[in-house]
Amino acid sequence: MPPSRLFTPILIGGSLILLINFALRASFGVFQIPIAADFGWPRAEFSLAIAIQNLAWGIGQPIFGALAERWGDRWAIILGAVLYSAGLILTAFATTPATVQLLEVMVGFGIAGTGFGVILAVVGRAASDDNRSLALGIATAAGSAGQVFGAPLAEVLLAFYTWQTVFIIFGVIVLSCMAFLPLLGDGKPAPRHALEESLGSVLNRAFRDPSFLMIFVGFFSCGYQLGFITAHFPAMITEMCGPISPMGTLASIGITTTSALGAAAISLIGLANIAGSILAGWLGKHYTRKYLLAGIYALRTIAAAAFILIPITPLTVIVFSLVMGALWLATVPLTSGLVAHIYGLRYMGTLYGFVFLSHQIGSFLGVWLGGRLYDAYGDYTLVWWVGVGVGAVSALIHLPVREAPSRLPVATAAV
Repeated sequence: MPPSRLFTPILIGGSLILLINFALRASFGVFQIPIAADFGWPRAEFSLAIAIQNLAWGIGQPIFGALAERWGDRWAIILGAVLYSAGLILTAFATTPATVQLLEVMVGFGIAGTGFGVILAVVGRAASDDNRSLALGIATAAGSAGQVFGAPLAEVLLAFYTWQTVFIIFGVIVLSCMAFLPLLGDGKPAPRHALEESLGSVLNRAFRDPSFLMIFVGFFSCGYQLGFITAHFPAMITEMCGPISPMGTLASIGITTTSALGAAAISLIGLANIAGSILAGWLGKHYTRKYLLAGIYALRTIAAAAFILIPITPLTVIVFSLVMGALWLATVPLTSGLVAHIYGLRYMGTLYGFVFLSHQIGSFLGVWLGGRLYDAYGDYTLVWWVGVGVGAVSALIHLPVREAPSRLPVATAAV
């Protein structure tokens, strides 16, 4: 690939797959109230299902990263799309919380196979050193583009169909990911002789490195905040936001209920993050990534604290959504780029997958605690403040990270 070329078929194809992936998964919070109302379940039941989905996504990420590096990117993505689709369709026929929660394991693994761990590794390997950070930012922004219309699409479909039918429709849509596989090239795994270091060796080296562990721990709060907001923010807005004026600006663009505002908030977060992710990718090319990450987490902490301290109104929801959106996935190109910079591209998918597992453990707790503490206290205030606290920790823990390439030991082992 010519060093000056940024927009390649691989970047375009990978971005389209991420767009579909995130359009669907960003909509799950919209189903929180309809499913609870349909079955009479406590809020914690569906929250646990989404939490399990996020945890399965995190566990599946290094697994799919390793599968892609061993057997090829295409096979990993195909397997992911099939699991994602099957999980959604089967969920439509579930009638008990335990069944839904079990099926969300399948959905989570499907998201892993068509998500950041596999796709960003493909994009990162194909990009030149000069363009890599920006290319990762553009691919991340594509996921945000999906979020722009995913939640509103679910809201529109729910006006005409049952939630079960919408899940089936989404299950069919996710299979369209496979139409973009030809853009990713042959997707062949690296030959054995090209694997300078075994997977076990590089993992051992990474987990003995304090910098890798700090990146791992720091990504936890990103998952906690994103998981909670994606799963609970629409419901939180519906129940805590002040009334929408029938003569106001929001009503004039079709947002007449707090439920519609909740879906619009998720969309606005995704819209703002298109610019935020691309900007973060560009900044990562010119500035120290660990300081950029610390700054992003600090700004998130301030924004979240300010939002809960002032009265929640339609205006503050919109302002917060735009601010948080600009910071939403801005951590992803910087974190994945930092992993690639320190440890190289060979096992980027697997190493980033393990870092992403921390993100998804945080996501699990954010989603699960949201439902659990809501049922216990009747609102989301406590779980929100926990998110503020872990965000502050992440801002601090990135500061000591050693941002320099890790020297590879002489190794002859092959996977």
